[in-house]
Amino acid sequence: MITVKDKNQDRLVRHARVRKTIVGTTERPRLNVYRSLNNIYAQIIDDSKGVTIASASTLDKEVAELIKDKTKTEAARIVGEVVAKRAQAKKIEEVVFDRGGYLYTGRVQAVADGARAAGLKF
Repeated sequence: MITVKDKNQDRLVRHARVRKTIVGTTERPRLNVYRSLNNIYAQIIDDSKGVTIASASTLDKEVAELIKDKTKTEAARIVGEVVAKRAQAKKIEEVVFDRGGYLYTGRVQAVADGARAAGLKF
């Protein structure tokens, strides 16, 4: 019998393995990326307090206006820029990047590039 490989389960295993070493602190919070089929979400998280400092996604009204008639990769870059601006408004300059178990290519890389372009350091 042919078994179907659950790619999301593999991603969650990779994510758990990476999260053993990547921890967001108050001085350097974690920039987490989640990618669904149609949308992308980015959060800046302080793991020591267990709070989300800033977030952005393609579903935000502010971002939705900017991404009309754009590809998913271009939209991901805009999400990265917006989350970086929101973090800088709260005095966050440096983060640690958490790719969420996804490969660092395509939309995940676009979020990182957008955040770096807006001034976040990682």
